[in-house]
Amino acid sequence: MASKKQQQAGAGEDAYGQLAGGIGTLAITFGILGAIKDQLGLSWPATVLLTAGSLVALGALAWRIRKAFQRLRAGGKQPAAALRQEAPGTALSEVVDGADGGDGTGEQPAVHGALTAVLTQAGAIGKEEAVLDDEVTVEQLDVGTVYSFLLPASRTAADVAGRLGPIASMFGVTRLHLKLETSRRSERHVRLLVLKEPPFTQPFPAPTREEITAFSGVPFGHDVTGKLAGVTTFDRASLLVGGMTQMGKTTLVNGIITCLLIAYGDFDLYLLDGKLCGLTEFEKIAVRYEASDDPAVLESMLDELIVRVDDRYTRMQLAKRNRQPAPEFKPVFFIIDEAADFYVDDGTKESQETVRSNEDKSRKLVSKSLESGIATIMLTQRPSNDAIPVKVRDQFLYRMCLYVAAKGTAKVALGDSYFETVSPIAPALLDSNIPGQAVLFARGTSTLIRGFKFPEEFIWDAVDEVHDRRNQAIAELPETPLTKAIAIMESQGVDFMLTADLAPALGIMEEDSGKAGKQLSSLLGVPAHKAGKGRGHLLVNLKAAAMSVS
Repeated sequence: MASKKQQQAGAGEDAYGQLAGGIGTLAITFGILGAIKDQLGLSWPATVLLTAGSLVALGALAWRIRKAFQRLRAGGKQPAAALRQEAPGTALSEVVDGADGGDGTGEQPAVHGALTAVLTQAGAIGKEEAVLDDEVTVEQLDVGTVYSFLLPASRTAADVAGRLGPIASMFGVTRLHLKLETSRRSERHVRLLVLKEPPFTQPFPAPTREEITAFSGVPFGHDVTGKLAGVTTFDRASLLVGGMTQMGKTTLVNGIITCLLIAYGDFDLYLLDGKLCGLTEFEKIAVRYEASDDPAVLESMLDELIVRVDDRYTRMQLAKRNRQPAPEFKPVFFIIDEAADFYVDDGTKESQETVRSNEDKSRKLVSKSLESGIATIMLTQRPSNDAIPVKVRDQFLYRMCLYVAAKGTAKVALGDSYFETVSPIAPALLDSNIPGQAVLFARGTSTLIRGFKFPEEFIWDAVDEVHDRRNQAIAELPETPLTKAIAIMESQGVDFMLTADLAPALGIMEEDSGKAGKQLSSLLGVPAHKAGKGRGHLLVNLKAAAMSVS
């Protein structure tokens, strides 16, 4: 209470002091005005107006002197905010004079006013910054407009990449209408494509054999401009593809395999067709083709491939120890459609153990095979947290996601940190009515693509060409138990032969069918195939094995 009384007393004293000061100021003012009145012989109103006008004139003169001094010190530069004249709605082809700097001659470079306004209001550049007109080029394409420009010196392409959503809004389109390209020469250089229509509104024609061959790498589909898009190589990389059912995954992977046949020419193909008929077109050229959703089948194929991986690493170690060139291996592709089905058990202890084993072996194959030329492509229509184990998913370098309904589902396919990367594209924004449309995330870059839909005849021709080439090569091989078995089956005109019939023809006289089957598989180097009549060997598997080089 005492402190409050002291504060009130102090406030009262301040008020008295201000009142006394005001009275003194008025007295001095009237004294000065009286002196001026007596000296000039004017009336009181004229004296007051004359004095006020003189003070205003003196203030204006002081302001002009101050501004002139500032311009002199700044070398003729003017504040950028005073020169930004364009409204956000103005067409981007218009130019506004003025800039945020000068060349010392008093002439200011032109500002691309509307592009500056778009970037400013979207937060990609600061309000005091501008994009100069002579650093902007505009190119009209059939699908849209490309703006190529330099950002202000304090900005980089990352500033634009992080604001593509707001920039698209300023253009009156969606994020999917924009495609950003950066330069290896300058962090400031940006190419921004603005589509006229939503992406892939009109389908692009499937590429020709010549276009696929000319592409630097393996094309997966078209980008939004109609150019081929894909990856530069599958060496030391694997691919995970996720997306909801009926979104075009199988058609997309059929296109990828077709491009691989044309781009790579000769490679070993292992197919696990969880959809049972999705990859059938390529059965005749596969080292091993299985149409099954049984986790035990996946384990069998993993075991076979891991043996090849271990053998290749052994040969690589020997080459290093002996100071020899690293051995060259034939590329191998292991493609699994509906991969999630192979990581689900049926509740039995045996099935649970198989699934756990598949998790460990899948991780080992994908991670260890990178240096040995064996690539894995997994497709799943259930990209959920429990669909494909995390320790398996984390091994994939390339990721692709078709339409999914939720951001969390997209993270499973593209990676937990995907939406923190540069220019991410949300798969939930894709048009679910356009099949084969996907986000490809490879080596830190996101690309919106639409997979190829080749005519069936085109795929058949590619497969038949590889098949005929292999038959010609097999005919030139020296005789081995494997080539002899192929000749026996071809001479009888059969595609499948039981172990009981093939084993004796190759000199295996074991009466026990189980032991005879093991001996035959060991002799041929090809596992037996179970058919309706019993266990035996498929001609297509024997031919693929004959052409296979470890």
